[in-house]
Amino acid sequence: MSAALDQAAEERAESIRMIRDSAAGLAPRGGDRKRIRALRFEAPGFDAGVLRQMGEQGWIGLRVPEERGGAGLGMSEFCAVAEELGAALAPEPLVGAALSARLLSAVGAEAPLARLLSGEALVLTAWQEAAGRLDVPGTADAPRLFIGQAGGAEAFLVPVREGDGLSLRLQPRAGADLTLEKTQDGGFFGTLRPSGGESLGTVAVAEVEDALDEAALGTAAYLLGVADQAFTVTLDYLRTRQQFGKPIGSFQALQHRAADLKIQLALTRASIESAAATLDREGSPRAARRAAISRAKARASDTAMLVTKQSIQLHGGIGYTDEADISLYLRKTMVLFNQFGPAALHRRRFAAEAREEEA
Repeated sequence: MSAALDQAAEERAESIRMIRDSAAGLAPRGGDRKRIRALRFEAPGFDAGVLRQMGEQGWIGLRVPEERGGAGLGMSEFCAVAEELGAALAPEPLVGAALSARLLSAVGAEAPLARLLSGEALVLTAWQEAAGRLDVPGTADAPRLFIGQAGGAEAFLVPVREGDGLSLRLQPRAGADLTLEKTQDGGFFGTLRPSGGESLGTVAVAEVEDALDEAALGTAAYLLGVADQAFTVTLDYLRTRQQFGKPIGSFQALQHRAADLKIQLALTRASIESAAATLDREGSPRAARRAAISRAKARASDTAMLVTKQSIQLHGGIGYTDEADISLYLRKTMVLFNQFGPAALHRRRFAAEAREEEA
């Protein structure tokens, strides 16, 4: 039995490695920062062709069951892809697309799901009604806020309260009351004012909450990728920048700061991997899953902000300029660290869910 378990673990690790390699082929670590800069503040803020390639690779449907056209893989695989995209600063909204794919799968909406999974048409879920929240009130006429890269969507999936559940309404982008605002990283947030739409079916509130939790963990993994690559870029700079005739990375004070950042990155990676494993393990209590996700998201948000800020400081004055590539990592972090719940919310939820699990 032990040998069989070890073999299964090795096969899973190899599967995750292969997924990372495929992600690096489309969005290499270090990224094509010329591509990133060319897309900044140009609607819709991302490359629809690259998103289509992500669909062709099966990434949008990684968490969708095979019988629905997806890959039926776990959160460990999805987090591996999200981390690589974060390291590449990829602006394509994979996490948002995967969230919609899971919900479309839940109601059996085959036609829009198929177009989304292929990357042919982007559907984004418009769920958020207030800043700093992770609940889904489902108010029929309430504006939906902070929809990432909304300008590139063909349609929006709008949860609306019906009885004890949520009706998922598909509202086309054409003719929608949609306002776009630029974000620090060069993308766009959308505000949608719902106006009807076709009801695709009703799901339990817990189903939508679980989907949002997976999106939160995917965002945490993306932030880890951003922070990890910012740290790598900074180490390279410390090794090459000369002062007083020697690399500044040889100065002990800077070595200590770099060591502290490396520790935070390692702790964050462990937290995300643990949360993904908890979600992938059958029979995990819901309180345990939610606590693990909140711990990972809070840590990832804090770590990404710490590492990207410190990276700019370690670059010196040039790090504060927009021309310096290191600034792109901080800008990305500033946009994402509050998405799917800020760190303070997740710390509160972790405390509550951890107590419930122990009870």
